[in-house]
Amino acid sequence: FTISSPANAVIGRYNLTLLVTSGNKIFSRFLGQFVLLFNPWCSGDAVYMANENERQEYVLNENGIIFVGNAKYMEARGWYYGQFQDHLLNICLTMLDLSLYYRQNAAMDVSRRGDPKYVGRVISSMINGNDNDNGVLLGKWQGSFHSHENPSRWDGSVVILQKWRQDNYKPVQYGQCWVFAGVMCTVLRCLGIPTRLVSNFNSAHDVDRNLSIDKYYDSSGKSLSIGQDSTWDYHVWNESWFIRPDLGTPYNGWQVLDATPQEQSK
Repeated sequence: FTISSPANAVIGRYNLTLLVTSGNKIFSRFLGQFVLLFNPWCSGDAVYMANENERQEYVLNENGIIFVGNAKYMEARGWYYGQFQDHLLNICLTMLDLSLYYRQNAAMDVSRRGDPKYVGRVISSMINGNDNDNGVLLGKWQGSFHSHENPSRWDGSVVILQKWRQDNYKPVQYGQCWVFAGVMCTVLRCLGIPTRLVSNFNSAHDVDRNLSIDKYYDSSGKSLSIGQDSTWDYHVWNESWFIRPDLGTPYNGWQVLDATPQEQSK
């Protein structure tokens, strides 16, 4: 006999048990465990990606390039995602169970794990440790890195995720935007969600949501330190591929996810 799961089934670890009824007696036998993931090859799945070349690149490829630097001097950094390495899947599933979402309401959290946009939000929160939620990485952009790892020395996700597990899920120090994005890409690809990285140069960081970068000057033209808007040399985030039934068909496709801790968002 065969067993088929619904295309929108909850992802995660499952126990498989056989129940045999004979008269008024019921016999139970544990058959084993399996893990269910999102399936970009399944046309009914929310993460279905029709193009095989794109599935090879955005799901199966374990190596990539991250662009950093500034608009005039772009640097290509190699990055090893390693989403199929030993123990990585266990780490990624444990990440879901450590989240504040799960701790606040475990039943509600698990019931929503068939929705890639929900899982993406949970993972984007868990990649950084700024919410005191046992997140993977602590961000640091200023000061000395001598007591921990300089973010520029990371070249892959596997070492970071393994160190996070070995240190009993204590945030690894330190990360910056491309490190957060690289690790998030690993986790989402591991769970079956097609994911890529996006680098943006002269990247506007608008903190008051008025869709402009505001600068202030006095009557003599001297710059005033008012407002928190800024323009970064570059910023790196992720895009994941899935449909958006909540927004409508025109919004299906690449969805923005950003694990770098900036402003909190619900």
